Amino acid sequence: MRVALGSDHAGYDVKSLLATTLADWGHEVLDFGTDSSTTSVDYPDFAAAAARAVASGDADLGVVVCGSGIGVSIAANKIPGIRAALVHDVTSAHLAREHNHANVLCLGARLIGESVAVEALAAWLAAVPGEGRHLQRIAKLSALDAALTER
Repeated sequence: MRVALGSDHAGYDVKSLLATTLADWGHEVLDFGTDSSTTSVDYPDFAAAAARAVASGDADLGVVVCGSGIGVSIAANKIPGIRAALVHDVTSAHLAREHNHANVLCLGARLIGESVAVEALAAWLAAVPGEGRHLQRIAKLSALDAALTER
């Protein structure tokens, strides 16, 4: 699986750990930056780049990280076709993928730390997107995307 990663300076250390973890698990990592925890950068640039890779099909899934996870989730969700979910634990990560078919995982490095980030990533990747009632809801989300792009 190809996984696009992006972070700002606050999320850099967690993103780097997740890149190594994903590679160790056999996934291809597409790292859209940043490349430092000390140089201040703007999270929308990196979250959007990773999300665009998912939306275009260049990546299967994406993971974006900033200090709180809020900024990257807002930025990623601006990209049509992206369902970015801010998660804080294993349960929310699993449900984001199973119920909401989240294709971008958003994490707050300053809120959850490295071990929870790895556990959440594992749960998210292991979750199977649900069918049944979930597909109806995903279709409604896709319709919202379509309505925005038709403007």
